[in-house]
Amino acid sequence: RYYSLMYLVAFAVVYLLFAYRIKHKEITLTKETLQDYLVWAMIGLIVGARFGYALFYNFNYYSSHLLEIILPFDFSNGFRFVGLSGMSYHGGLIGVVLVTLYFCHKHNINWLQFGDWICAAAPLGYMFGRFGNFINGELFGRVSDVPWAMVFPSAKYLHPGVEPAPRHPSQLYEAALEGLVLFLVLWLYSRKPRPTMAVSGLFLILYGLFRFA
Repeated sequence: RYYSLMYLVAFAVVYLLFAYRIKHKEITLTKETLQDYLVWAMIGLIVGARFGYALFYNFNYYSSHLLEIILPFDFSNGFRFVGLSGMSYHGGLIGVVLVTLYFCHKHNINWLQFGDWICAAAPLGYMFGRFGNFINGELFGRVSDVPWAMVFPSAKYLHPGVEPAPRHPSQLYEAALEGLVLFLVLWLYSRKPRPTMAVSGLFLILYGLFRFA
């Protein structure tokens, strides 16, 4: 539930950042068009992330349980609502890119310019997504003896056999680098007119470097 809550917070933050730039005439877009886009982006993100998880991470299971990809219910022991567990960043990215291309075509918007606008705001949304990973106790780092290392109680459930030892809170490292630092760099860089794709290009370079780190 916390991860899905972070999704909502991330979209709200991106909306507020866009609205700020629209108000200060830094973006040639209306709030109504922005609101329309965010609905499409939410759908693209959730559908893409869900199908991406099934395809990239658990294909053997979901290829024989197709309905479980989209139905948040368990029928094995009566009827229970269990939600949808498992989302892929790569699938979500593909979903957002596809709906963005469609949306820009529909509204006659330069999609390369629109991509620059998105890339200047999206990292702050990523930060909240990583907070969701941290709260869930998933995507933790390797065993460590640094003073800030911590034990993730959910490790034994997510990965049976993993030793319950203090680990790097890598979700917070990612929240700081892919989220806050990347946002500050791109937000400040994009405050002045830049060539088309300069912001999105810098986003791809820095995001790749920070994620690899």
